[in-house]
Amino acid sequence: MSDLADRFAQLTTAHFTDACVRAGVEVRTVSLVGVHPADRVFGRVLPARHAGSVDIFLEAFESAQPGDVLVVDNGGRRDHACVGDLVVLEGKGAGIAGVVIWGLHRDTADIRVIGLPVFSLGSIPTGPLVPEVRRPDALESADVGPWTVTRDDLVLGDDDGILFIPATHAEDLFDLAESIRDTERAQADRIRAGTSLRSQVDFSRYLATDPPVSFREHLRTVGGAIEE
Repeated sequence: MSDLADRFAQLTTAHFTDACVRAGVEVRTVSLVGVHPADRVFGRVLPARHAGSVDIFLEAFESAQPGDVLVVDNGGRRDHACVGDLVVLEGKGAGIAGVVIWGLHRDTADIRVIGLPVFSLGSIPTGPLVPEVRRPDALESADVGPWTVTRDDLVLGDDDGILFIPATHAEDLFDLAESIRDTERAQADRIRAGTSLRSQVDFSRYLATDPPVSFREHLRTVGGAIEE
């Protein structure tokens, strides 16, 4: 897993969403924001469904493997925070690589000092007000937006948000993402050198194509990587 983490350091979630489209893998993304602007996260999903108490997170850490990412399902609620600095600090000590929250966090200043990447819908001072009924599968899966994720998934996060990919497809998606990155970098270098993107993708030929084709189909004939 560490080699994939090293490779992700040179990639973005946008590269991977394009790779998913090209590979026919469902694109599972949510718009979450890092507590620190430079936050990036990668690792295997460590799911936990919040039920009004931090004990669920402490139990999750009991089975955590180094590099796991705690993925917290709090139903997208915005009336209270479900993760604070103590949970983040405990997670760092347990060797996890970050925390992803479908909900809110608090203790923002302290979390920034801890340095562990944390992504959430935002922050609020209020913690959980009442305990709730814990689901039987609280440590088996987590709902994040419309997606249900498990230990069979990897989570990737950066400034653009969060993406989940199946671990079984990781190698193929990494290869595709790197290919897309290299193509886009070459295109960007050519734009800076004076060759417009319109020229690179033979845009005039696309406009004149009869019968018309989609721009995505045209890009595939010329090797472009703007869309997938």
